[in-house]
Amino acid sequence: MISSLPGARRGAVVALVAGALLSVSSLGATAQAATAPAISGKGGFVLNNATSATVYGKAADTRRQMASTTKIMTAAVVLSVKGVDLNRKVTVKQGYRDYVAKQGASTADLRTGDKLTVRQLLYGTMLPSGCDAAYALADTFGSGSTAAARTKSFIAKMNAKATELKLKNTKFDSFDGISPSGNNYTTPRDLAKIAQYAMKNPNFRAVVKATSYKTTAPTSNGGKRTYTWYNTNKLLGSYKGAIGIKTGTGTAAGPCLVFAATRGTKTLVGVVLNGSDRYKDAAKLLDYGFGSSTAKTMKLRTLPADAQRD
Repeated sequence: MISSLPGARRGAVVALVAGALLSVSSLGATAQAATAPAISGKGGFVLNNATSATVYGKAADTRRQMASTTKIMTAAVVLSVKGVDLNRKVTVKQGYRDYVAKQGASTADLRTGDKLTVRQLLYGTMLPSGCDAAYALADTFGSGSTAAARTKSFIAKMNAKATELKLKNTKFDSFDGISPSGNNYTTPRDLAKIAQYAMKNPNFRAVVKATSYKTTAPTSNGGKRTYTWYNTNKLLGSYKGAIGIKTGTGTAAGPCLVFAATRGTKTLVGVVLNGSDRYKDAAKLLDYGFGSSTAKTMKLRTLPADAQRD
């Protein structure tokens, strides 16, 4: 077509086409070269949930303590039990309350003698980050003649699951993130893989996407007690498409956040470890993966004054 045009016109058209191609090429290069966001977290990682492809990484394989994000594995181990009965009743022991008081830990405020189902304990573990609820699960699903033996057994199951998932940089010495030896660690990459595994379970997804949960449980004297828990993950209800997952805060671990969001058919799962601005970090990383700019205008959901913080 171009060769049939007069010389001057042909030259002009060739220059125009070349310019257009250069312009398109430049736009493509710009899109490919979009720089990853800076985050406050000392470690971070984002993966595509469907393909497991890495979207972002910062110190992705550096081991760090994970605080209460440990409870993702706690819940995952419970839910992976073959034929698990989520309606099974568990009686709250005084030891669970004593443990929380001794550790100064986050709590679901479980009351001694109340009978809660496994499902309720999962909500109590994941939403208010209840260490008492996590203890109840570990004590129930571990084996042994004493609480110490049963929780040790349960932690062994957590480590076995990490091995099954081929995680070489993760170790648990705790069912809730309160590490007696400081030997409770993971990496951003490993923790994202744990979260990705947990999110395959519909019951887990239902728990971690809830901003609050209200339920009742029978008491030891035949009455009923109402429990209301609020999710400590303020990304929920703040970032469009957020569907979970878990907060964690500790002296050694710093503020941590494991998060996930879905937009259209794309789901991203991410981690920020030891990030002073973990929610903004998560929003920026999700924006990076989705190609959006939500972080610039995001306003965090406010927790009620009496809600747990983690």
